[in-house]
Amino acid sequence: MVHSMTQKKILPADLDSLPTVFKTAIQNKMLKIDIHTHILPKDIPKWKDKFGYGGFIQLEHSGPGCARMLKDDGHFFREIDSNCWCPEKRIEEIDRQGVSVQVLSTVPVMFGYWVKPQDGAEVAKFLNDGIAETVSQFPSRFVGLGTVPMQDTSLAIKALERCKRQGLAGVEIGTNVNQLNLGEPRFFDFFVACEEIGMAIFVHPWDMMGEKDMQKYWLPWLVGMPAEVSRAICSMIFSGTLEKLPNLRICFAHGGGSFPATLGRIDHGFSVRPDLCAVDNPHSPRKYLSRMYFDSLVHDPAMLDYLIALVGPDQIAFGTDYPFPLGELEPGKLIESMPYDEEIKAMLFHGSALNWLDMDVSDFLETRQSRLTG
Repeated sequence: MVHSMTQKKILPADLDSLPTVFKTAIQNKMLKIDIHTHILPKDIPKWKDKFGYGGFIQLEHSGPGCARMLKDDGHFFREIDSNCWCPEKRIEEIDRQGVSVQVLSTVPVMFGYWVKPQDGAEVAKFLNDGIAETVSQFPSRFVGLGTVPMQDTSLAIKALERCKRQGLAGVEIGTNVNQLNLGEPRFFDFFVACEEIGMAIFVHPWDMMGEKDMQKYWLPWLVGMPAEVSRAICSMIFSGTLEKLPNLRICFAHGGGSFPATLGRIDHGFSVRPDLCAVDNPHSPRKYLSRMYFDSLVHDPAMLDYLIALVGPDQIAFGTDYPFPLGELEPGKLIESMPYDEEIKAMLFHGSALNWLDMDVSDFLETRQSRLTG
């Protein structure tokens, strides 16, 4: 496979309008764009009271700068700090870490695909408004990805179009929709809309298959999440979705999960059992390696080497899963530790992200704020 290593230029124009960390990054030609970060609103409505049924996430602010994520039944999900909702706190932290830009997306537990469609659309609107407001406040530091009610394709497309009007660069979706694979025909029109209006897609695992059967040892997060990402990729390939939509800009979290490491098995299975695997798409899974982006969150030098050998650095974008503990706790440390030349590191740190988002460094200058708020 030949990779062009084409990337957007780092422009020197209007440097004075940028924060110091951004200015330094441009001058050093090592801008760092973290495509995998999560954010929540500081306060979440009591959706149970509004909609008449439970299961929604609430925030219980338990002390200065900390909160507990609870479901309406009081079930504890996760404890979070103010960096999960406060943009100023995030900027303070990423300045110390040397990260120039964060791509913001909601926490996957907020997807709410199980919610009644119209209610899901309202929740998505609330979350997207919060992300769009944060981006408009700090346009040189944040890019936004929206969420959409995937349980209803027509409503999802309407939400997608609204995200576009709000200035969001794309959407984050789950690896399945109420255990339906992304390659199901009912979702195809949504992906068509993403391609037609130029919205990037970030696929993140959630609602892991087999979760109820492997609660011990944190296995849903350690085993289920990687398998979920592979499930999503395979369903997009085998269904023919990626074949029919060659210009779809789609990125898969966690370095593609278990897909890269098991591609040999997947491709072999496709060859020996076409009656099972090739029923909707006659082409080898390897054909689609050039049509997917992955984040760099693999936690292992050998795995990053393998992923680069498999797809090239121009399809791998720096991602940390900030601010959660399974993420890269020292952002950029893995890439910086590798013996790659500066061109490859630049591609990993910002070139691939800009191409996936269809953005340029000039989009982070002050002129962007007038476009977002005008």
